[in-house]
Amino acid sequence: MVAGLGWQAWLTIGVVLATLGLLWWGRLGPDKVLAGAAGLLMLSGVLTPAQALAGFWNPGVLTVAVLFVLVAALRSTGAIHWIGRGVLGPPRGELRARLRLSGLAGVLSAFVNNTPIVATLTSAVETWSRASGVPPSKLLLPMNYATILGGMCTLLGTSTNLIVAGLVVAHGLPAMAMFDPFPVAFPVLLAGLLYLAVASRWLLPVRRSAFDQAAQDAREYAVEMLVTEGGGLAGKSVAAAGLRHLKGSFLIELSRARDLLTAVGPDTVLRAGDRLVFVGGTDAVRELRRIPGLRPATDQWFKLDTVSGKRHLAELVLSRFSPAVGHTLRESGFRDRYGAVVIAVNRHGQRLHQKPGDVVMQAGDTLLVETEPDFTARFGTASDFLTVTLLDGERPVDRRRALTTLGILGVMVLANSVLGLPILWSAVGAALAVVLARCVRLTELWRSLDLRLLLVIACSFALGAAVDRTGVAAAVASGLGGLAGSDPFASLVLVYVMAVAFTELLTNNAAAILLFPIAVGVSGQLGVSPMPFVIALMIGASAGFMTPIGYQTNLMVYGPGGYRFGDYVRLGAPLSLVVGLVALWLIPRFFPF
Repeated sequence: MVAGLGWQAWLTIGVVLATLGLLWWGRLGPDKVLAGAAGLLMLSGVLTPAQALAGFWNPGVLTVAVLFVLVAALRSTGAIHWIGRGVLGPPRGELRARLRLSGLAGVLSAFVNNTPIVATLTSAVETWSRASGVPPSKLLLPMNYATILGGMCTLLGTSTNLIVAGLVVAHGLPAMAMFDPFPVAFPVLLAGLLYLAVASRWLLPVRRSAFDQAAQDAREYAVEMLVTEGGGLAGKSVAAAGLRHLKGSFLIELSRARDLLTAVGPDTVLRAGDRLVFVGGTDAVRELRRIPGLRPATDQWFKLDTVSGKRHLAELVLSRFSPAVGHTLRESGFRDRYGAVVIAVNRHGQRLHQKPGDVVMQAGDTLLVETEPDFTARFGTASDFLTVTLLDGERPVDRRRALTTLGILGVMVLANSVLGLPILWSAVGAALAVVLARCVRLTELWRSLDLRLLLVIACSFALGAAVDRTGVAAAVASGLGGLAGSDPFASLVLVYVMAVAFTELLTNNAAAILLFPIAVGVSGQLGVSPMPFVIALMIGASAGFMTPIGYQTNLMVYGPGGYRFGDYVRLGAPLSLVVGLVALWLIPRFFPF
């Protein structure tokens, strides 16, 4: 079969491999990589323009787009944060908090995309952890895994299920109902929650969060200098004084009498007595001492763990779509773009000791920034960041609008499950309802619409179509048939394992789209129902527990929890085995071959 493949098939294989390599490299945004792959397949003639662009009007992709409106309303009203705060309650111990948090996350994520759940609950957990003394590393990763498990239960829970459901319709198969995955996914959720409750105590070490690491290191890396009278700097701007591009440190804030200026601009004029705070390497003070007109402050006022009403600190986790990824902060113009100055960078659970402006950013990096009071209002829902957590207060909850949003969400679920209304139309109705009820402002709605993620998903359909139409899917299906023989269950296991592997190496949505034609091809060659393979693909493509990149929300808790790569393997590998065993045992029983 492989020997009979034409040039279109080999080109498709090359494009898929190049896409995997570029996504793994991480220097180019996934939107650029996938758009380039789709464009190449179209220009080469492997796909027609209609075939290459078909993903943009796939029902699953359209539903994901519409659900961004509900996500924006949930964030705007603080509904999830409100529920999380109530469930955690007063500090009563680590095990009880983990059980409550994971249970809540699992239930909510069955009906709401898990990304906003993880984002808002992360903020609630960090606040609760500071009050209780329980390290966030003991709570955040189990909570994140619970949202992944809960999202498997319905078509609404994760974009992966919506995408697969859209592919089912596109391939002429009977449309899936909202709770079709539930008989398999719910026992998987229960087994996973039981494992997380027991194993997290021993398998998750105590880690310091990005903020805690920066706060404890602040005395070492923060230097305070005073502008002296008659020293030559008073009356000059920051840029003219040579304080804008220092080698070993950078200026983060200026204290003047009762005023505190953050993200100090290059045109700010210095005055005698100004207290300047620099952050950099341990030898930064030597460089600063050599500047005429500056002298070290004899007392240190700057303390990150003492947040004042004037200093506004936030913890940001960079997304794969951030313009800073692949560049240094200086190259990306981070300070000017966001009006924020980076105090510390945390990567792979550890604080980087380089000057932040010289670090080439990666997706998942956690940045501790000092910024303006309105930063969250302007960028709290921007796709540049996976999470934005205020460290000097919580966003207020609008209870009336939060209850309205949750009520509309409940009506949407009932319309799907009881009335049988198609998910796309019920989502459109719910989106219109939250807008008309003023549960989300249009400015917040626009910032929440992740156009680049939609582009990635839609362009991934082009790869899936090319794999299907050029015979690559049939060749792979034939190869799997050679390994499994005529045993449908053995083939089901192979499809599931491939889905898990692709998810860990790529992303959940891309893995589902690439493997869908292969899964359907295997069922066709065996002459059995495709539904067991569809359900296996849904579960397997979401079972990204073993690496930080296996599932987008894994990156969201990486820095806030102070995790390292090994923590995901230690806790996630046994969880992946538990999920696989339970799912593969149940699938043939509820979805016979």
